Amino acid sequence: MMQHSLSSVNHHSTHYDKPSVTTDIVVFSLFVPDHDLRVLLIKRLQEPFAGMWALPGGFVNIDESLEDAAARELEEETGVTDVFMEQLYTFGNPNRDPRTRVITVAYFALVPFTSVQHRAGSDAAETAWFSVFDLPDLAFDHHEIITYALQRLRYKLEYTMVGFELLPDEFTLSQLQQAYEITLQEPLDKRNFRRKILSAEIIEETGRKRQEGEGRPAKLYRYRQGAVAEVKTRRLFP
Repeated sequence: MMQHSLSSVNHHSTHYDKPSVTTDIVVFSLFVPDHDLRVLLIKRLQEPFAGMWALPGGFVNIDESLEDAAARELEEETGVTDVFMEQLYTFGNPNRDPRTRVITVAYFALVPFTSVQHRAGSDAAETAWFSVFDLPDLAFDHHEIITYALQRLRYKLEYTMVGFELLPDEFTLSQLQQAYEITLQEPLDKRNFRRKILSAEIIEETGRKRQEGEGRPAKLYRYRQGAVAEVKTRRLFP
């Protein structure tokens, strides 16, 4: 009985076409001087959509995990390694890729823009940063993927300290507030923001200061390792 069941499974599995699997990575970075949140794109070198901008990514090798494939593609096309990256969503519209049936597992990564080494991979002519709020025409369904990633990032700001991944290891309270304001695209009350952030005990002073403008030097902070926010970020709003 067991042998018959196994034989049936093997027999029926050959009746199904096998789709290809890719990973695509949405790499976000803050450009504080321009008050902008940007995404890293590559200009495709090959068809389909040659010459169009797209997310870095590529096909998953048969012997590697999804996470390894995403990390490999990110390093090959941007030079970025050892960064915060998590699985975002699976996109599987049957017509999303004109070549064949392709299912993509999207990831998003948060990096300081200085950590990216702009270099082209085997399927990229060049790489560049674009404002997430003013994107060019994109290949495949990558506009949809970026829109979804931005929604996820904003949502995660409500209950995690993911925003710290967009900042250098040491930062001022002004820089931290800017990170939230840029991502959320809305202003936050300075006094209320600082009071809530400090009372949540998720950051600590480094003992150093940085000059910001013409006023007194601002204290530098760092994320307190192991800290768990007891106050959701949404409560930082006035």
